Amino acid sequence: MEDSRYHPKTGLLLGWYDAERRILPWREDPTPYHVWISEIMLQQTRVDTVIPYYERFLSELPDVRALAEAPEDRLLKLWQGLGYYSRVRNMQKAARQVVERYGGKIPDQPKELEKLAGIGEYTAAAIASIAYQVRVPSVDGNLLRVFARTTGYEESVRTPEAKKAAQAYFLELLPEDRPGDVNQALMDLGATICLPNGAPDCGRCPWQDCCEAHRTGREAELPLREEKKARAVDRKTVLVIRTGGRYVIRRRGPKGLLAGLYEFPNEEGWLSEAEAAEACRRLGLEPAGIRRLADAKHIFTHREWHMRGYAVDAKPASPAEGLLQATADELAKTYSIPTAFSAYLPDRG
Repeated sequence: MEDSRYHPKTGLLLGWYDAERRILPWREDPTPYHVWISEIMLQQTRVDTVIPYYERFLSELPDVRALAEAPEDRLLKLWQGLGYYSRVRNMQKAARQVVERYGGKIPDQPKELEKLAGIGEYTAAAIASIAYQVRVPSVDGNLLRVFARTTGYEESVRTPEAKKAAQAYFLELLPEDRPGDVNQALMDLGATICLPNGAPDCGRCPWQDCCEAHRTGREAELPLREEKKARAVDRKTVLVIRTGGRYVIRRRGPKGLLAGLYEFPNEEGWLSEAEAAEACRRLGLEPAGIRRLADAKHIFTHREWHMRGYAVDAKPASPAEGLLQATADELAKTYSIPTAFSAYLPDRG
């Protein structure tokens, strides 16, 4: 049902949202900190995956100061499994900036929010509109898709011009009293109805009667899709070395992919069993037994790891500099092991 206080599309959207909105923990208590944490976690991650991470994160780091003061290893462990670890490092940098520059209060204006580490235009708009009711559209990929279909936009949505057009379009729909709810309604619309890959559920859409793509039967064609570049493929050999009841791990360097996280020793390329044994010796460990593990694959945004694994029982010795030894329990609870290596964690065989 339309609300006469609002633009007709806004009234339809809010009526639908009030009846059908997703019940999410950060929406039930939309403080600036809660909105910020949830938006960073939700980047390229499904809502049902994020919820337990969000709840665990807040139980240990309930506010900006707690995040600013958290030990890095604990911070990375709380984030383990979400990927893109630079995001949580930037969150801590931003939390420290908030404490130092703003006395612990997260800014309420988008331009001030964008000065904080890791907060871009979309996240700044989401925090400002949802937590502070600032009238600013938060346009991400979901909203660009909704924009393209609703208006019949026939150019690529992956351009600055398309983003500006979408921002102007949605700004007209934002009311003074509920801008955050409209942004969240649009997020829900894109996530649950106006789905990607030509599969929208138009029969449930509150805008089905005012959508240009639906009117012309072009839902599957819009938005225009561009060819994605093929990912680079890296072959790796992972050595799951156990000695004296502990597993050998090491910390990755401070820069690059998975920087600062812990990993099983690994080598470029696919090694034979004999080559894997020799790689162990170079680490200062003498294999007493070695067996092949199942192959595994991990997909990053721009590359893939195709992994061959070996389980190695090594004679007790002092491993080379830079290597650590950890129990299975410590691997699970203390050290942040990237999801890329999850197939080789002890509880997975």
